Amino acid sequence: MKRIASILLAVLSLQALSVSAAFAESLKDGVYFAQEGAFAKSGWKYQVRLEVKGGKIAKAEWNAVNNLGLADKKTVAAAGAYGMVKASQLKKEWHEQAAAVEDYLVKTQDLAFAKYTTDAGNTDAIAGASIMVKEFFVLAQEAVHAGPLAKGRYAKDGWYYASAADFDASGWKANVLLTVANGSIVDAVWNGLSSDRKKKSKLVEAAKGNYGMGKAATQGEWHLQAERAVRALLVTQNPAAIPVKADGKTDAVSGVTMGVSEFLSLAGEALKSAR
Repeated sequence: MKRIASILLAVLSLQALSVSAAFAESLKDGVYFAQEGAFAKSGWKYQVRLEVKGGKIAKAEWNAVNNLGLADKKTVAAAGAYGMVKASQLKKEWHEQAAAVEDYLVKTQDLAFAKYTTDAGNTDAIAGASIMVKEFFVLAQEAVHAGPLAKGRYAKDGWYYASAADFDASGWKANVLLTVANGSIVDAVWNGLSSDRKKKSKLVEAAKGNYGMGKAATQGEWHLQAERAVRALLVTQNPAAIPVKADGKTDAVSGVTMGVSEFLSLAGEALKSAR
């Protein structure tokens, strides 16, 4: 049995090396990006951005956006608002543990990482990280398979958040969270926070049918129209390129009858730091 187990381990090791070699051979210089397809129950959606120079991963960034009306996960964690320190045996916040995972990949170039100790994706192989890391490596692999991104119009990559200064007459404060990779807006979240602390974000409330626009609007509930406006921004890559009428609405985006001026204004505000 021991001999069989040793043979199996050797085969698995060779397979992992083979996969790693295949990744290494296919890496072209550039910026790579991948993200999860939907928000998790926790409200977060993970993203990975890689920079490849000289055929090797020179920089790795692991972050997440959310449907909670908040800034990106690293920013929230660094501000002490995520709360992992209290629950973590390492007494380190999420962004600190994520940095250890990023550093591990840059150091080892191990895109085929498979040293998981739990089905959820934890590992003992990365010092300074007790969090689940499987999402990171899966997305890193997806990013590489997708190939490098074409260069976009913006000068600085990153996560950019902007929020309205005050709550509007209906009790909502709009916000926008943008992800920029290789100069292109690759993801955008238009959302809002309520002055009523019992309510979740506008995206969450609308998706649950609690916002009420679906009953009156011919083009559907708020979150559905918001997603169409977001897709338009991803196409134009420039909030100023979407024309807005005097009433704050637009005829340029099919399926959107609600006002979009605040969304586009906040997107423009957020992107100032990316120029």
